[in-house]
Amino acid sequence: MADLSGVQQAVLWYPPSYDIRVESIPIPKIQDPDDAIIKITLAGLCGSDLHIYRGHDAVKESMVCGHEFIGEVLALGANFKSQGQTNRPALYSSLKVGDKVVSPFTVSCGECHFCRIGFTCRCPSGRLFGSPSTPGGQAQYVRVPKAGGTLYSLSGAGDFWSRSSQTNVNARPELADSSLLLMCDILPTGVFAAFQALNHPKMLPMSTGLPFPASSFRADGLNGSEKLGSEDTILTIAVIGLGPVGLCACISLLDMLATCQMTFRVVAVDLVEARREKMKAVYAVIDPSGKGTGEFIVASADESREIVQKWTDGMGCNCVLEVVGHNSALTLAYDLVRPFGTITSVGVHGASQMPFTGRQLYAKNISFDFGRCPVRAMFPMALELLVKRQDVFGDVGKETSLVDKIVGFNEAAKSYEEFDKGKVGKVLFDPWK
Repeated sequence: MADLSGVQQAVLWYPPSYDIRVESIPIPKIQDPDDAIIKITLAGLCGSDLHIYRGHDAVKESMVCGHEFIGEVLALGANFKSQGQTNRPALYSSLKVGDKVVSPFTVSCGECHFCRIGFTCRCPSGRLFGSPSTPGGQAQYVRVPKAGGTLYSLSGAGDFWSRSSQTNVNARPELADSSLLLMCDILPTGVFAAFQALNHPKMLPMSTGLPFPASSFRADGLNGSEKLGSEDTILTIAVIGLGPVGLCACISLLDMLATCQMTFRVVAVDLVEARREKMKAVYAVIDPSGKGTGEFIVASADESREIVQKWTDGMGCNCVLEVVGHNSALTLAYDLVRPFGTITSVGVHGASQMPFTGRQLYAKNISFDFGRCPVRAMFPMALELLVKRQDVFGDVGKETSLVDKIVGFNEAAKSYEEFDKGKVGKVLFDPWK
């Protein structure tokens, strides 16, 4: 058993807001037989960290920040055994001290109804890393509850690659830790937003070429419906928010549309010019096979209204992906979406009320999908995209890189401030730098 005595360096937030400190705190210890202690090699700063940073979540006590981390197993609880674990997640039998692991941003048991059907983010045992109940990964060490159902192993015959197409161990690409860390949250969440939007029943007329309800599940007896014309099967989509998750959503959306060979028009929207320029640079380097032949325009909020008006003769977007987590973004989404359209929101919302009434929603027959990404369910799809799009996800600090820089904890407060003000994109922390 590893020596877990002593102290570590960690990034802590203090109430009420905008107060980031690096302090020495005790190294976590095994508290439950399902626990693992991870020595962190890299941790991420995510947009949803800013909600607590700004004081929106009304947290009253200090806490260790961060829900994105990759590292090495330092210690395991008593339930990790090489035998006798047939009815439990496989890692309880295979995970070993020294294994390299990556963690989704929420704890999941891997054994309940929600985990079995893929809705892992709503596991009854679930917790969010970097919250008052579960210290986060912006530290040198972190305790992972329900580790056999939460972690992915990158070592040996680990399960990280098990559900991907990369079945040949010798042919698997070498991915940098800075790239792998994107699998904790932002890349699966971007994939989730695009996947939910394109798989919504209201998108089926455009993908099947059949009018509603013949386009839908169990539409028996409607096989004689006439095919729609090309003017009715063009998908018009808006993505609101071009931070790191928004970039991932755009990249994923374009890849899915290209793979399905769909006719589309996408407008990517952000208020911050630097983010719009980053999106343009990223789009320019994506291989043609990953962005299809549709239109893709980057725009401000006001410009997006004009573009959608022109594209659709005033009808609006079939679907809108909202990746901000603010009522102003939801208002824009409502303005842009057409009747019988959908809004998919993966932004973390702190406002107590929605910015529209039930009557407004009824008047447009709008469908909403809100909520947290089930990272473990989206992991295989996100991993395929991570490997395919190393032109964007593989480097650090370039104009087209998703990750802007890797810094030590000595720059934690500055990084939070700059990220909050939109002066920097994705930042990673090296706890040992």
